[in-house]
Amino acid sequence: MFDFVRKHTRVMQFLLFLLIFPSFVLFGLEGYNSFREGGATVATVDGQDITQGDWDAAHRSQVERMRSSMPNVDVKLFDTPEAKYSTLERLVRDRLLQVAASQLRLGASDSRLAAELQQNPTIAALRRADGTLDMDRYRQLLATQGMSPESFEAQVRADLAARQVMSGVGVTSFSSVALADVTLNAFYEQRQVQVARFAPGNYLSQINPTDAELETYYKANADKFQSAERADIEYVVLNLAAVQKDIVVPEAELKTYFEQNAARLAGLEERRASHILINADKAAPAAERDAARTKAQALLVDVQKSPAQFAELARKNSQDTGSAAKGGDLDFFGRGAMVKSFEEAAFALKKGEISGLVETEFGFHIIRLTDIKQPEQKSFESQRAKLEQEVRAQLAQRKFAEAAEQFTNLVYEQSDGLKPAAERLKLDVQYASNLAREPVAGNTAANNPKLLAVVFSPDSIEKKRNTEAVELAPNVLAAARITRYSPARTLPFDEVKARVREQVVAQQANDRARAEGAVKLAEWKASPDAAKLSAVIVISREAKQAQPNVLVEAALRASTQALPSWVGVDLGASGYAVVKVEKVLPRDAANAAGLARERDQYAQWWASAEGLAYYKLLKEKFKAEIKIARL
Repeated sequence: MFDFVRKHTRVMQFLLFLLIFPSFVLFGLEGYNSFREGGATVATVDGQDITQGDWDAAHRSQVERMRSSMPNVDVKLFDTPEAKYSTLERLVRDRLLQVAASQLRLGASDSRLAAELQQNPTIAALRRADGTLDMDRYRQLLATQGMSPESFEAQVRADLAARQVMSGVGVTSFSSVALADVTLNAFYEQRQVQVARFAPGNYLSQINPTDAELETYYKANADKFQSAERADIEYVVLNLAAVQKDIVVPEAELKTYFEQNAARLAGLEERRASHILINADKAAPAAERDAARTKAQALLVDVQKSPAQFAELARKNSQDTGSAAKGGDLDFFGRGAMVKSFEEAAFALKKGEISGLVETEFGFHIIRLTDIKQPEQKSFESQRAKLEQEVRAQLAQRKFAEAAEQFTNLVYEQSDGLKPAAERLKLDVQYASNLAREPVAGNTAANNPKLLAVVFSPDSIEKKRNTEAVELAPNVLAAARITRYSPARTLPFDEVKARVREQVVAQQANDRARAEGAVKLAEWKASPDAAKLSAVIVISREAKQAQPNVLVEAALRASTQALPSWVGVDLGASGYAVVKVEKVLPRDAANAAGLARERDQYAQWWASAEGLAYYKLLKEKFKAEIKIARL
């Protein structure tokens, strides 16, 4: 099929035109876009669909949030079926809580929204020295996430409303002390026991299976004796480094770049100032602001009379608690760090000068410029290496986009091998052997899960043609071709006979241990004095005495209506155990602080259980359903 397409490109273009054009006439472009963008429905909430596209977008957003909060984290950790399914569950939960909040008419006031935004550490980092928010940086930050301040704040408001749905359950949850003590006493109860273990290792010498038994087990468990499919491949990687190595930056272009970026390379001028602030909120009554202005004007007269006393006057009179103790010193700052009127005044002064009265939204300032830090003008030669690196990187980025398109087309159009693409783009053909579907240790492209997925696709295995170009990481493309393929197969009996025997012996020894344990349990119940048991030990969920969890749970769940009580425990691959429960002991007496802490923990468990029950009720009420199985 693909051979025909390659050889009859023009014919196929004409046929596709005849097929697609009438469809556009009948259904319109919008229909195509909605079909392409929506995708299959993966979940529903209150009759509203959540599509594959919604899910993909939510997961990308989640990964980006994690990447921005933890820059060094390996994003591959989030590129797993489990992580993606978790995103879908979170998406369904968010939609469900939004629907419930709407139905319950829950909302968030402006003051509650403002308080939430003030607590956001990312937004807090955008505040200037005077406490005001840098709106330009705020908008830029949101723009990188595809949001405006209005849409972000609407989202936060919706989240606050959704939180109220579940928080109402949590704050009203109640657990009595009596109920907590009954439950905790039962959970932490101790039991005095004796144990007899029947380990498979004790019976290994008694097991000698016949060849017939081995062959029977081999045939019944052939899937345990298979060799994994393997492949040898050739592959080519296109990345920025491969593109950048041949780039030569012209001298003229380098000098032009230097001239265009001279200001950035030199840095920005910074100024150091001290100020005296008399507070007067912008929203304060006019009389209050007039009084503050009068006080500030009087201070300005004192400062102008005795400029050397500026620091002392600031300590005594400034209402800026952050700088008053330091004589009003604000340290060095650049443009954009202060509110506009303060900045304009500070940058208009000469060193040592004192401003007039400067009015801002915070009140009235008297500013003294104490120092100026001029940016250092750097020479072209001193910056040459840095400039060349930056220009090469920019040129490489542009060239990579062109090379990526070439690479993608070449590996598809000349699919019998990777050599043409490698020669055209001056890349090396690399080789890897004995690869399996699952990546092994090693940081090479051949071990990348995305590349292995296309290498072991049915079309790649069957036709041994080039795979499509796969993006392994930003600015990294790769394509591969299978040169030798070995399918999975059941290994011959003679080749795995030793492994078969090992498994048969282990299974039969385990069977014998369980059988003897069950016999002894029956015998010792009838004749307790004949029992051969370990020394007495006291076990609990807190102190398991090196006993397996399944044994401890069985002993603690055993009936104590008539003591001693006997119980048999299947330990799986570890054999069998017989437990004699002799006495029930109360839990260790906890101190007052420990007891209070345990009761608080129980109350949290109880609240969590009520929350889960309420969430389940909401899912049923609003018909929230995930339509795909857990991956």
